[in-house]
Amino acid sequence: MKLYYFESPHPRVACAVAKYTRADVEHVRVDLSRGEHRKADYLAIDPNGKVPALVDGDVTLWEVPAVICHIAAKTGSDLWPADERMRLDILRWFNWSTAHFNRHAGTIWFERTLKRPLGLGEPDEQAIDSATKFFVQFASVLDTHLARRDFLAGNRLSVADFHAAMFLGYEAARLPLDGHENIARWYARLNELPAWREPFPTRA
Repeated sequence: MKLYYFESPHPRVACAVAKYTRADVEHVRVDLSRGEHRKADYLAIDPNGKVPALVDGDVTLWEVPAVICHIAAKTGSDLWPADERMRLDILRWFNWSTAHFNRHAGTIWFERTLKRPLGLGEPDEQAIDSATKFFVQFASVLDTHLARRDFLAGNRLSVADFHAAMFLGYEAARLPLDGHENIARWYARLNELPAWREPFPTRA
C-alpha cells in the first residue's frame, strides 16, 4: 500500500491509523507547499488534489474515512469492527464529524494557522467568530456523549475516534474547548497512543 500524505490534519489521521495497526505501507509525501498535489501524476490518484490518498494494488481511495477503514480492514484491526451495528455507529460519527465538528474546527484551524503562511491574507475574524459559535454547539454534543463513555462508538477505540480528533491538539488554532472536560479526558486518552502523538514517518 502507498499512503500519500502531508503533515496536516487529514493525513494525520490516516498516518496514525496506519501506525497504530502496523500496516505495511509506503509513505509518499506530497509537498503541498510546492504544489505537488496539483500535478497531473497526483491528480490521477486523487482528482480533488487533496491528501491523504491510498493506493493498494488496483484499489485507489481518497477521503479519510475510506482510507482509514481500508487500512484497518486490511490489517484485521478491530478499529473497523466486524459488528454491523458498530459499523453503522462509526459511519454516523464520520458523517457528524465531517458535517459539523471538524467542519467548523477546520475553519478555525485554517484561518489561524495556515492562511497567513500560504500567503492568503490575514485571518478572517468574522469567519472565525461564525465557526466558533457552531463549534461550541457541536462540541457540547460530543462532550455530552462522552460523559458516560471513553470512546465514541461502542465505548471502544475505533476509527471514529481518530477521525473526530483530527483538528485537536493544534495549540495555535486555539479551539474553544474550555469547560468540555469529557472531550479533554477523551482526547488525553487518545493522545497517550504513540501512533497519535507521532503519526508521521520520520524524515531524513
